[in-house]
Amino acid sequence: MRSRIIVAKEPKTFSEIGPRLLWGGRQESELPRDHDLPAWFLEIPAERRPQLNAKGGLSIGATRQILQFLNESFSRKLSLAEMAAVCGLSPYHFVRAFSKTFGVSPHQYVLGLRLDFAERLLADRRLSITDIADLSGFSSQSHFTTTMKRYRQVTPLQARARQTRARSGE
Repeated sequence: MRSRIIVAKEPKTFSEIGPRLLWGGRQESELPRDHDLPAWFLEIPAERRPQLNAKGGLSIGATRQILQFLNESFSRKLSLAEMAAVCGLSPYHFVRAFSKTFGVSPHQYVLGLRLDFAERLLADRRLSITDIADLSGFSSQSHFTTTMKRYRQVTPLQARARQTRARSGE
């Protein structure tokens, strides 16, 4: 009887596995027009790119579906059951698979989306911080300020001042 040694490998990113894994060896020109996975994948900021073949993670299709859903819905109240239903998983399995694929919990990922959106809105000085908090999906200005301070180490007012200085060239 032979024994086998199985070595666990780190999940690879898109650039490491290449398009042949995603397209089954077909050339990009052979793909249907609506299959734009490379463009979809490359639009995701590098720090948020999913591990496409993480063991125990979401499938590529489920990853794409949940990303589309979250990008459209991050500014409203989301339940774990609702996110899990998008992928056709139970909430328990969804959290585990999402965390393996993205490296953070669904809640942390949504907070990141909200903070990124809020930072873009802070550039518009016509919007109050309360309005930005509301548009970004935070329950209150206080929640927004606390979350931004915790995860970005600046308050919304400090971030706005920094953007203003950067635009004026100081």
